[in-house]
Amino acid sequence: MASPAGRDAAAHDWTPARSAAGRHSPWLIAMIISISAFMEVLDTAIANVSLRHIAGSLAVSYDQATWVLTTYLVANAIVIPMSSWLSDVFGRKRYYMFSVALFTISSLCCGIASSLTMLIVSRVAQGLGGGGLQPNTQAMLVDSFPPASRGKAMAVYGFTVILAPMLGPLLGGVITDRFSWHWIFLINVPIGLLSLSLVSVFVDEPPLLVKERRERWRRGIHFDFPGALLIALGLAFLEIMTDRGVQDDWFGSPLIRIAALIAAACIAGFVIWELWTPRPLLDMHLFKNRNFSAGSVIVMVIGVILFGTTQFVPQLVQQVYGYTATDAGLVLTFGGMITIVTMPLAGVLTGRVQPRVLMGIALLVIAVSLWMMAHFTVDQTFADIAIARTWQSGAIPFLFVPLMSAAYIGVPPQRTGNATAIINVARNLGGSIGIGMVQALFARREQFHQERLVSRLQPLNAAYVHAVHVLTRMFASRGAAPAAAAHMAMGQIYALMQRQVLMMSFDDVFWALMIFVIVISPMLLLLKAPPARHGRGGEATAKAESVTEVPF
Repeated sequence: MASPAGRDAAAHDWTPARSAAGRHSPWLIAMIISISAFMEVLDTAIANVSLRHIAGSLAVSYDQATWVLTTYLVANAIVIPMSSWLSDVFGRKRYYMFSVALFTISSLCCGIASSLTMLIVSRVAQGLGGGGLQPNTQAMLVDSFPPASRGKAMAVYGFTVILAPMLGPLLGGVITDRFSWHWIFLINVPIGLLSLSLVSVFVDEPPLLVKERRERWRRGIHFDFPGALLIALGLAFLEIMTDRGVQDDWFGSPLIRIAALIAAACIAGFVIWELWTPRPLLDMHLFKNRNFSAGSVIVMVIGVILFGTTQFVPQLVQQVYGYTATDAGLVLTFGGMITIVTMPLAGVLTGRVQPRVLMGIALLVIAVSLWMMAHFTVDQTFADIAIARTWQSGAIPFLFVPLMSAAYIGVPPQRTGNATAIINVARNLGGSIGIGMVQALFARREQFHQERLVSRLQPLNAAYVHAVHVLTRMFASRGAAPAAAAHMAMGQIYALMQRQVLMMSFDDVFWALMIFVIVISPMLLLLKAPPARHGRGGEATAKAESVTEVPF
């Protein structure tokens, strides 16, 4: 129960003096700042289906080409925790525009890269620029909308973090198949220039933030270098571990073992240091807010589900069903189309239905969609796969929008930057864990099914002998020599078995993800239910929501 002093402080949770809208409509600002956020999230997924083309074009191995993804994620993870400090010191609008400019210029460099080294260096710069976009976008939305309207605003922003990963594989596949992989980066240039132009004209730097920044400079700039170093090393090595784990046999590799030890030590050291130091880089005391701490964990869980399946479904249709990069992207696009319908609906219902109810229903639908995927066979049609994915995509907005609205209830306005940085770190961390988790489980189940089914391909198995005999006669009737026909028959059976191994392994991963969703569902009970809405114009609602926070 909050004390009277705490309630009085919390009642001023939101103030228009911190709004980025100025004299313009906050909805216009929401759409403008979502452009660059969409561009940044899109870039985390668009290169997935193009890695083989990049490897072939630059004459490197596929494993070497995966560093195009890893280096971006590492650079992104390093700068996100620092984004709040950079925004406070240099100005939110100024830092936001710098991030857009850096992202746009580095995208151009990626597009004209003629070697892997140049591409990786450009991707690092792109990740550094992209890391400042998501936290600043969320901070501006939270500051520009009162709690009563925040759900709808988060629905607008939600298009960036949900639609972009879904459209990325399709867009990357179409561009790569029809043009060249270079264009998956070059398309960012006009989008970035448009974003810069609109932000410079319409987005406002609130006078209150200018005053706070001047006061900060007057007191002297302090940078938490030990905290920054610890979190940068911790997240960087964690990204390396989760991204390279499958290729390097996880803890069988010295690199992975060292990366895991450094990541664990640095992240633990960061938490201890931030709780002790008087001027922390990220305020760990925000986790005293039950909604925020629960929301951060659930955001990480959403990252596991969203990024894990978004990366896994294209892999399924390409490896088992032989889809092209474009067709693999189309499977996700149908889900993206239903998201366009459910996202605004989720924004409207967030203001009328308890968040825990919406999120509980969403998790149930996601579990059902994963159950459908766990029953896929090698004869599944495109429509079957697209429908199962559509159920999942349609449910995610009802999980994401109410969560992003509820997580910020009671967060003091001066800590909004810290809160958004932590939320984005949690999302990226969940995405990395999700991708690493599904790939690790897939590799282990593939090995298990391979050993089990291969053991049946032996002369004592009557069914195998009969199949070899029938296929040998078929190839011989087509003109093959007897010995060659026998080899072709065994090769055909092995290929069919290998496809079945892949299918069974994919099914096992979908079963595991479904169980994971069911197990984490009770976490929704940790979220506080907002008080009953009343009053006019949302003012009473905003005030009521703002007092649900335990005082700091």
